[in-house]
Amino acid sequence: MLQNEIVKKIVKNVEKSILGKREEITDIIKGIIAGGHILMEDVPGVGKTTLAKALAKTINLQYRRIQCTPDLLPSDILGVSIYNQKEQCFEFKKGPVFTNILLADEINRTSPKTQSALLEVMEEKQVSEGIETYYMDGPFIVIATQNPVEHQGTFMLPEAQLDRFMIKVKLGYVDAESEGNILLTLNERKEAVGSIIDKDDILALQRQVTEIHAAKPVVDYIINIVKGTRNSKYIALGGSTRASIALLRTAQASALIEGRDYVIPDDVKKNVYQVLCHRIILSPVARANSMSDMDTVRDVLDRISIPRY
Repeated sequence: MLQNEIVKKIVKNVEKSILGKREEITDIIKGIIAGGHILMEDVPGVGKTTLAKALAKTINLQYRRIQCTPDLLPSDILGVSIYNQKEQCFEFKKGPVFTNILLADEINRTSPKTQSALLEVMEEKQVSEGIETYYMDGPFIVIATQNPVEHQGTFMLPEAQLDRFMIKVKLGYVDAESEGNILLTLNERKEAVGSIIDKDDILALQRQVTEIHAAKPVVDYIINIVKGTRNSKYIALGGSTRASIALLRTAQASALIEGRDYVIPDDVKKNVYQVLCHRIILSPVARANSMSDMDTVRDVLDRISIPRY
């Protein structure tokens, strides 16, 4: 089966559980096969948790969920060393982070200290405890959700944490027709999603993405866009080198989903907002002009010439 056909098969299976969100489902799968982590930001009740669970079932990956609360500790996520009196030594009891898909639900409700516990594992796919290092089995994907409306009892994610999410996806409300179908088929869809591929298929897709060819003009286009966020008067903090890598990887994943073995400028453009908007910090000039993060990134994108080759 062609790689892009596998992606379509995944999307179709997840749609048994989540209706009216084909584009958003495809975006999340794109982030997964690009080897990144996904931040889902939207109001409660639009299916963020249901989507993460449906993906885990579809791919037949080990799935664990953390409900983030203010009293959650780093050891509740990573694990803790417990003294074994019989063996007279400390044993490390692995936490829920040791899985394939980790859902950090309402991540902004836990303290910055606990949020920071994910920094190492998200970037290096390992957990350090004392003098020991424990490595994750691939694939390892963090899907975090947060509510952008309610701020009481929440903590803003630090820039270092945000930068580790490859893309940010907003689900939004479904249209009236899809919402009607959700209500009419509610009982039928409870156990509708089954496993159709395994983790070896995902690992193969991730390897395939890295082999998609990106010509130098396309790479230069990516560099110019990210560099533009660093030089814009509307942006106080622009994209990092990690952002450039994320934009390249998501563009390669888009090309694979479209059935191509090479990247075109449109693959870059369609991923710019999801990759960059959550990474930037608006300047006082942007705030004075009531500009959003999308407005500032759009301004940068409009100033960059699209490569012709």
